[in-house]
Amino acid sequence: MSDTASHFSHHVFFCLNQREPGEGCCADCGSVKAFEHTKAKVKSMGLAGPGKVRVNKAGCLDRCDSGPLLVVYPEAVWYRYVDNEDLDEIVERHLRHGEVVERLRVE
Repeated sequence: MSDTASHFSHHVFFCLNQREPGEGCCADCGSVKAFEHTKAKVKSMGLAGPGKVRVNKAGCLDRCDSGPLLVVYPEAVWYRYVDNEDLDEIVERHLRHGEVVERLRVE
């Protein structure tokens, strides 16, 4: 791990917020299943644990109109995803190889 001040090389936060009926939110877009898929993928690839990657639940990340979203720190890169293939690409390219997936990036 290059940054001794950080316990993880990457910290991934998934918005799992559930809003009132009729208000758009990440939870209505399958974010819970996306979180579970990504957490399992990171673990199965041997990327999880201290000094590696941590995948966490988050409440509202206050960007509901852009969702569903996740954010990767320490780079503070925000991603919008549609399906498991998008999530797998983020894991492989960003979390494993350090390459931002520009096609999924949200400014």
